Amino acid sequence: MGAGAGLNIEAFPRRLSKRFQLDFWTSGTLLLAFFIAVPLLAVSFFALQPSGDIWHHLLKTVLSRYVMTTFGLMLGVGIGTLLVGAGNAWLVTLCRFPGRRIFEWALLLPLAMPAYVVAYVYTDVFEFAGPVQTLLRDIFGWESSRDYWFPDIRSLGGAIFVMTLTLYPYVYLLARVAFVQQSVCILEVSRTLGKTAWQSFFSIALPSARPSLIIGVSLVLMEALNDFGTVDFFAVETLTAGIFDVWLNMNNLSGAAQLAVAALCFVLLLLWAERKSRSNQRYFNTSTKYQALPSYHLRRTKMLGAVVSCLFPIVLGFVLPSCILGYYAWGFYEESISHNFYSILSNSLVLSSLSAILSVLAGIFLAYAVRLKENALLKSAARFASIGYAVPGAVLAVGVLIPMGKADVFIQGVLKHFFDISTGLFFSGTILAVSYGNLTRFLALSYGAMEASLLKITPNMDGAARTLGLGPAKTLKRVHLPMIRGGILAAAILVFVDTMKELPMTIILRPFNFETLATQVHQLATDELLEESALGSLSIVAAGLLPVVYLSRTIRGARPGAGE
Repeated sequence: MGAGAGLNIEAFPRRLSKRFQLDFWTSGTLLLAFFIAVPLLAVSFFALQPSGDIWHHLLKTVLSRYVMTTFGLMLGVGIGTLLVGAGNAWLVTLCRFPGRRIFEWALLLPLAMPAYVVAYVYTDVFEFAGPVQTLLRDIFGWESSRDYWFPDIRSLGGAIFVMTLTLYPYVYLLARVAFVQQSVCILEVSRTLGKTAWQSFFSIALPSARPSLIIGVSLVLMEALNDFGTVDFFAVETLTAGIFDVWLNMNNLSGAAQLAVAALCFVLLLLWAERKSRSNQRYFNTSTKYQALPSYHLRRTKMLGAVVSCLFPIVLGFVLPSCILGYYAWGFYEESISHNFYSILSNSLVLSSLSAILSVLAGIFLAYAVRLKENALLKSAARFASIGYAVPGAVLAVGVLIPMGKADVFIQGVLKHFFDISTGLFFSGTILAVSYGNLTRFLALSYGAMEASLLKITPNMDGAARTLGLGPAKTLKRVHLPMIRGGILAAAILVFVDTMKELPMTIILRPFNFETLATQVHQLATDELLEESALGSLSIVAAGLLPVVYLSRTIRGARPGAGE
């Protein structure tokens, strides 16, 4: 027994050395993961630096309001998106009523509409001088706001309303996939026990889809926490808005970093809660019986209710804002063009394309290295580098500027000392800084797509390539890349579109006088020039339709045996 144990101990280092070899792929993965994760590490380090009496000031004034407003926003948006997303996903999956086929993909359309764009539109519609209140005053003869009460759209409630309309597709998408993939057996048993559609939904479908619903709501809450355009326009004081205030208005970078870490704690709390809620529970289908799901044919009142339930978020979250923006863009086309529209559109396209290319290249390298080495350390490094998507853009912006600012100071010092040359900034305030921030934030999208695509390729393909004398790099180029073209395209589209919509990080990191469609639309809307921002808003929405088309084409194939 002792001898056997000794042999095992001696063999362990040899097995470890075989699995972990510091070659090109291993060292490249570790360096790339560290490079991408530097902003997060920088924020954490800088938050440890003294920040003066900023926290004493915040505690006495606005910090409690920041925290309570952020919590209220996340609670309201979480409940709203869960109700709208999960409920409508169940309706279009297992109920039969007129228009169901159209609603299946149309319910994804609000995903293309940035929340801040919808906020601008509905502020124009519902404010005191807007058409809704003007019509009410004309009908009832009211003369001023003292004569009646109307909800204020520029409020926490308004922010919850807008974000629910634009973010519920995250929950709808994952809930629909979960419902489509459910075992037909438990649903048939439910019907034989006399359960109605909604009784089956609450007692069977909803509990079994719980992991997907929790993930969907977690994504929604992270997006709500990251939002800056909506809360800034509505003057809702969240932690993200507070980071901008402490940094730009109070000129306290350390305090902003510490507030950024507080916002990051909200995200980590969400992730912990998601893991804790599942605990050791696992959800499996114990049947291989995949066939057409049972359907509930809705009649009369229930049919009308289902149609209204599906129409409500589509009309309010996409159709109405698009029509209003189209009307404004048509009427104010010349004014919109005069704001250097084509130059700004070019900036957005260049930045989005560069970010997509960098993210896809990094995702391919990391995913292939993890597949090649099957090493736990490399997998952990790649996963750690991919957590940027869960971090608010304003937090990442702080993390990007800190190391880039230090690098600029170091380079200028070296050039001044040895060559007596005084230069400007090399990294900070350049398009490279914005692209680096986007790489850190959106790597999760490309890495996830690449990892999922490579998992579908049997390891036998790698073995066959080796027998033909191909090394890892040539195997990737000749075998894997052609087979994962779909995943590469999907990742590129997702990163491209998210970069087009990204606002808080772009505002902080962009070069001087460098505008993107998102920053220009935000500035014009803030200046009460919504009509002139409509063309730029529609351009962002048009780009956002790309992933909607892709998702709507793939979701129907999510059920095993769907084609049988």
